[in-house]
Parts: sequence; C-alpha cells; structure tokens
Amino acid sequence: MARKAIAEAVKWAAPGLAGMGKGHRTSCKPDEDSITMAVEAARLCLAAAPDRAPELLQFASTTAPFADRSNSVLASEALGLDSDLRCLDLGGSLGAGLAGLINALSHGEPALTVAADRRATRPGSAAEMQLGHGAAAVATGSEDVIAQCLATATSAEDFIDHYRSAEAEFDYAAEERWIRDEGQSKVLPQAIGGVIAKAGKDAASIDRIVFAGIGAAASRQVLKQCGLDETRLVDPLDSVCGNTGTAHPLLLLAHTLEQAAPGEVILVANFAQGAQCLLLETTEAIAAFASVNPISDQIANGREDGNYLRFLSFNDQVEMDWGIRAERDNRTSLSAFNRHRKTVTGFVGGKCSACGTRQFPKGPACVNPECRSFGTLEDEPFRDKIGLIRSFTEDWLAISPNPPLIYGNVGFDDGGVIMMEFTDFEPGELTVGMPVRFVFRIKDKDPKRGFRRYFWKAAPVAASEAN
Repeated sequence: MARKAIAEAVKWAAPGLAGMGKGHRTSCKPDEDSITMAVEAARLCLAAAPDRAPELLQFASTTAPFADRSNSVLASEALGLDSDLRCLDLGGSLGAGLAGLINALSHGEPALTVAADRRATRPGSAAEMQLGHGAAAVATGSEDVIAQCLATATSAEDFIDHYRSAEAEFDYAAEERWIRDEGQSKVLPQAIGGVIAKAGKDAASIDRIVFAGIGAAASRQVLKQCGLDETRLVDPLDSVCGNTGTAHPLLLLAHTLEQAAPGEVILVANFAQGAQCLLLETTEAIAAFASVNPISDQIANGREDGNYLRFLSFNDQVEMDWGIRAERDNRTSLSAFNRHRKTVTGFVGGKCSACGTRQFPKGPACVNPECRSFGTLEDEPFRDKIGLIRSFTEDWLAISPNPPLIYGNVGFDDGGVIMMEFTDFEPGELTVGMPVRFVFRIKDKDPKRGFRRYFWKAAPVAASEAN
C-alpha cells in the first residue's frame, strides 16, 4: 500500500501524517491472515533446506486467527508435516517470534519457528503508516547450519510502550519520546552488552546489527550507548514494508543472512516486554546457501496499491454492500471437514498404484477409464506442483471480497485436473496455458460462528520458480 495514498485520503482529518507519506507498507489481501502468511513463509524456508525434518513447529503471532484452536497444528497439516511433530503456539507479545527462535536454539532439536502478524490499525493513525503485514520462518538444528549461535540473552520487563486488551481491536501506544528515553535506551543496552559478553566478543567485532521494535532515533541512541558502529546497522525495511510485529526480527534476520558472507558476526536485538538478543556467526556453508524467493525479490516484485478505500475494505474497516447473494448462511460441517481434512488442508489427492494416474480428489476408484481400479490410490500431495490454466472465468456477479471472483480449470504438470479459485491476479491478466503455483488461503468465512475455512488457490508463478 502506498503511504502517500493513505496520507492523501486522511489529510482532511490528520494533516500531520503527510510527513509520513513516503514509501510503502505491506498489506494482506482479504484471503490472507497470519496463518496463510505463516504457511507460505514456512514453505519457502523448508524449500531452501529440503533435508531438514523439524521435530518442533513453533507459530508466533499476536494476531492468530483462532484464540482456541491450535494454529501451529493447522499450519503443520497445511505444510504436510508428520503428525508426530510437536507443535507450539506462542503469542501475547511482539517478542514471541524471536523468543521462540531462542527457545528452539536452546533445545537444539531440529525446529521450524515461524512468526506472522496481521495487526489492525485505526484509520488515520500513525500506526496505519508504520505497521505492515508479514511473516518469516527460520529452520534450526545442529547439522550443516549457515549460522552458528554464539549466545542468547533475554530480559523480562513489563515496560508498557503499547498494549492491546483482549477485547480491543487496535493497539494503544504511549508517547514515543518517553518509550525511547525510559524504555528502549535503558532495556536494550543492558541486554546487548550481556549477549556480547556471553559470546566473548566486543562491539567492534559485530559485522551486522539487526534492531527490531524500535525507531530510527532510538536506534541511534542505543548504538551510541553500546559503542556499536552505526554503519553496520541493517536496513529495518521501514520504508518498504513497515514493522511486521512478531515476524519483524526474523524477517530482518532472514534478509541479513541472504546477504551475509562466511565468518560474519550478526547481532539481533528486539524490544518487547524487555529484550530478546541473539548473536550469530555465519559458517562456510552460507556461501552455497540459496534462498527461495529472497526477501529483496519479494519487495521488488510487490504491487503498489493506491486505493485507500479498498485497503480499508480488505481490513474489514468499511462495510460494503455485496447484495443479497452475500446473505447466505455459511456454516461449516465440522464432521465433513474432518473426513476430508487431508484433502482440504493438505491439498492431498491420489495416485493410482496400478496405472500411475493422478487425480484430485483422491476418491475410491481410479478415474482412468482404462484402469478403474478400486482401492489402489495412494496419497499424492499437489501443493508443490506447477499447474497450467485450462480455462478461467472472471465472475463479477459471484460474491468475492476482491471482485471479480476468478476461478477455472487447472491441469497439473504430471496429471490431474481441478476446478479452483485464482488469487493475486488482476482482471485481464490470465491466459489459457499460463503456469500457476498453489498457495494456502482463506476460502471463506462464517461471521455468525467466527469460523474461517481454508483451501489452496492458484497464484502467479514467481520469477525464481519459472527459471
């Protein structure tokens, strides 16, 4: 979302925001939330480290879509991970993402830590300019690592720079200068000094410095207090995506590792209910590391949206009149969902062991008219395949929070076809024969019962996947 579009739309009420109207903030589509972003980040992470089988999955968020349903288990099933995986939900603080990573490093078992946040902001507020939606994931273990943990340090302090009560939709933030002088400049230097001392290093040995949870003025102050070189501070990505909450320290760490060379010492420090600090040193293995769809590419390939009213609608802050077709009840049959959970959440179809035909959904019998065997279909995951568009419709009459509803027939690269929705395409962009990939997204919501259904949708193929 272009910040200048926000500033222009709200200047009648908040002219002071004009000075913040530079750059962009990231924003979810209406079929995205913290779970869908987490699944996508985890898929990219696991694709870059395909030999790692996590024994622990941690999902950190302050905006998890379910308050009482394991979001980490839902994500694990979408990722197709084994059911003996230990899953853990973390939240309650913007420090949950980095704290989760420190927890994984402390235990040493192969783990996947993913953090995501879709924080709501009040229209016309400074937070609307400063925050962004995003997710990041980090795989940890003890073999073939690209960075070695040197030390960790945390401090717990109930310094209230902001808060959101359980009943509230938006954060309430305290005065910025007070946060900087009484919170960040007192809490962070102590934790940073502690982690550097534990590692047996000194400030001059830090090659890259990642700060999350603090602004530019506070960063300069903390750097000076700690004797750290300001030129080694990593770009906090404020101008291109905004602060992504629990995901931000992991996002900045991932972005830093994508650029680092062997032997570099990296400090990661996050301010949230105290501080969480991590000191890493990259290994020789990072020279051969290739990120899948690097963050710099994701930023470069982002689409600018200058429609502030649509931005508000996507974030449920404008109630549009979608007509009488939107009045239908949307209750989910939980028993039917449970029967087809692997098909729906895992996007798992079938492959006939007799003739090799692939099909979706799995079904009891092979669809090959020359085979028609019963009971011969084995599980066949479809989520990582490349599909080709066979037909499509842009339907302006069907209900969609982002009209038109685009759906059609997709054939898979090695067999099987399915009628499904398309996402992340603009009207007029689709053509028959175009390759598509598959992403986990919100299918629809049941506002009466507070439930949301997920399924996979066909999306554009990234440039890195097309090559």
